[in-house]
Amino acid sequence: MRILIVDDDEELAGLLSELLTREGFRVDMQHDGVKGLATALGGGYDLMVLDVMLPGMDGFEILRRVRRESRLPVLMLTARGEDEDRIIGLELGADDYLPKPFNTRELVARVRAIMRRLEERRPGIKFEVNGISIDPGTRDVTRDGVPVEVTTFEFDILETLMRAAGRVVSRDDLMEELYGRKATPFDRSVDMHISHLRKKLEGDKPLIKTVRGVGYQFVRSPEEGVAA
Repeated sequence: MRILIVDDDEELAGLLSELLTREGFRVDMQHDGVKGLATALGGGYDLMVLDVMLPGMDGFEILRRVRRESRLPVLMLTARGEDEDRIIGLELGADDYLPKPFNTRELVARVRAIMRRLEERRPGIKFEVNGISIDPGTRDVTRDGVPVEVTTFEFDILETLMRAAGRVVSRDDLMEELYGRKATPFDRSVDMHISHLRKKLEGDKPLIKTVRGVGYQFVRSPEEGVAA
């Protein structure tokens, strides 16, 4: 599997490349935003590790343009303490984020978790709940027959919730399933992905309920989505 690292810190990028190569990945690097975008859009990559601060074009603009054309999973690198950067990254469609400075082994572990999900994409029978149809084989999503573009993580969350339709799935379970780690009070990545799914899928028909203090529930019918 191929990984693209886009980071202007050449020393860090080289270290990550060495570690990921040892883990069995093929790694390419770009240290400039414009070249990084062109390389990412050139195709052939399974994941991009993307820094926010880059010469030529910042990581947010790269992510914005990549998301117009691709579901390429993106792990965003943000400055420690810059919560706004993480929120913006998730709003633009980043799949995960890691604040700098970080333990390089943690980055490798997160990359591994993402790649495991890609490898585990299982062919399956298309199924539908409450007007939403998904195909686990092609990872296509439709709403009342109309195609809906979702990111890799959005699809994984949606599939997990739909397979458990009518039951509550906890944030901890979603974090374990998606990221291989427990949720923390300050980690809002799952909540951001849920928010994106609602905007893309719901319209005036509620589909994903928030069960306060517990998690989320995909409703099985329009009646189930009506507040009591």
